[in-house]
Amino acid sequence: MKWKIDYFTQIDSTQKYLLKKIEKEDLNYYCIWSDYQTSGIGTKGRNWKGKKGNLFLSFVVDLKEFDFIPIQSLSIYFSFLVFEILKKYQSNLIIKWPNDIYILNNEPKKIAGILVNVKKKKIICGIGINTKFAPEIDSEYKSGCLDIDIKNDKIVKEILAAVEKKERWENIFYKYQKIFNKSKRIFNIQKSLNKDGSLKG
Repeated sequence: MKWKIDYFTQIDSTQKYLLKKIEKEDLNYYCIWSDYQTSGIGTKGRNWKGKKGNLFLSFVVDLKEFDFIPIQSLSIYFSFLVFEILKKYQSNLIIKWPNDIYILNNEPKKIAGILVNVKKKKIICGIGINTKFAPEIDSEYKSGCLDIDIKNDKIVKEILAAVEKKERWENIFYKYQKIFNKSKRIFNIQKSLNKDGSLKG
């Protein structure tokens, strides 16, 4: 594995940390992760609630190495890699378009979110997974957690190995579309997908 991995016992935000770090350093295949994040960020400027014991990670790779993925599809691509890994251990999962992972025990509960930034020709991907606890949140969705026993460092290594593999976008999108066709009924999504994973119309 070509990755350099750093672990923090506590951090404000793995995503913010890398966004600052790439201003000063030329990073590639670099990952940081923690079991506790105090000030995480989600999509559309929302906060990602941290609870000690869950998994928080961000990684950076060169954009040119992943130019086979439409740039607007990066979050779909990486979220599906995470979904596939968790699916091996937890059968009842679904992706809510475009990049949130839910567990379907009685009702959908969000267990993971993926955030992608592109800056200075780098991809910075942040991933939060409720591996142990479901934090209390004030949102339109309910929070859940995995109901399996798996160590955070094992998930980190599997995610990075999947990224390094560079599976073709066409393969990922084919599998993603099948999951989307199931999830659109659950989340009442009326539209179909374009080839880049965006919603039609």
